[in-house]
Amino acid sequence: MTTATRAPRTPSTTETTTATRSSPSAPAPSLPSLTGLRWMAAVLVFGLHVHNFHYFDGTAGSLVTWAFGAGATGVSFFFVLSGFVLTWSARPDDRAPAFWRRRIARILPVHLVTAAIALLMAYTLAHQSKPSLSQGLANLLLVHSWWRPWWQTLDPVSWSLACEAFFYAVFPLLALLLRRLGARGAAVLAGASVLAVLGLAWVDAHHWLGQQIYSFPAARLPEFVLGVAVARLVLLDRWRGPGLEASLALAIIGYFLVPHVPHITDGYPATVCTVIGFALLIAAAAVADLHGLPSMWRHRRLVRLGELSFAFYMVHLLVLRAGTNVLGTKPLFGPTAGLAATGVAFAVSLGLSWVLYEAVERPARRLLLRRRPSAERRSVVRQPDGQDA
Repeated sequence: MTTATRAPRTPSTTETTTATRSSPSAPAPSLPSLTGLRWMAAVLVFGLHVHNFHYFDGTAGSLVTWAFGAGATGVSFFFVLSGFVLTWSARPDDRAPAFWRRRIARILPVHLVTAAIALLMAYTLAHQSKPSLSQGLANLLLVHSWWRPWWQTLDPVSWSLACEAFFYAVFPLLALLLRRLGARGAAVLAGASVLAVLGLAWVDAHHWLGQQIYSFPAARLPEFVLGVAVARLVLLDRWRGPGLEASLALAIIGYFLVPHVPHITDGYPATVCTVIGFALLIAAAAVADLHGLPSMWRHRRLVRLGELSFAFYMVHLLVLRAGTNVLGTKPLFGPTAGLAATGVAFAVSLGLSWVLYEAVERPARRLLLRRRPSAERRSVVRQPDGQDA
């Protein structure tokens, strides 16, 4: 999950990246459009879960399926975006323990709070599964996605955090390797990542491994590495992809292509249709911010929603699950009732995400990253608030 705020004032990518890396302690320029795009991905996942909870029947249900049936690819977007922003905001003189400390401060507080809410729901509400002790511990430690039967433990969406935790574990090594890569090497790495996604999708579609790899962290690493490689190209001012509008069009085409290609309507293979478009869109949005080009994703309201998107992602499925105690497991409403139920679930999820962001995510991050006086004297300039992925 990534974030970036405040528009840059620099006139060119070359000048920006040169200035950014002229001092090891200098913070990378913020990319607010990427924060706005995060909200788009979170909404896709929310729409998918509304579809899965069968809020709509008949024609309305068909429209929701058309619009959000491929919403799981929003998680793929998060993985690519995570690789991009971590590379963009990487500190040249950073050490692995400091990097991991920031990552823990970024995701763990909200994860622990939503896991606690899910546990409370499991023992107080109907239609909720109760985790075993080993399942609960695996979830809290973010290793549950390595074992397919456990991947939906407690707050189900936390499976993607287990993937992110794996990405964070390997990123310091990736960053070390990237510093030795020029533009050609980064382009080869990007191409290899896309080929890895294609290969894994083929393997998954043909059930070679005997189980789905959708939630398996190692299988999702190529998407993260693609974001890393694309960010490296942008940093080197060697990105030559299409502009923001064309990239958005390609991403949308890929998204709506998902249900029309055989064998990829569900799970990992759907990533094939969207991963290239998402990578192009992320890079184009970053370049637009660096050049000061128009970008609707930079709008202050979208940026604010993007700041809430991690908390929204983590809490929305709990809201939908709690709603089954009132609405039933498959309400199958008509258009009006379905929209009303969706609107209430959305509003409650957004309200709770604001509470989580303001009362948990931000203060916990400040507390966990608070510097000791000796560290202040050594003073490494921090990223602007919100830039850290």
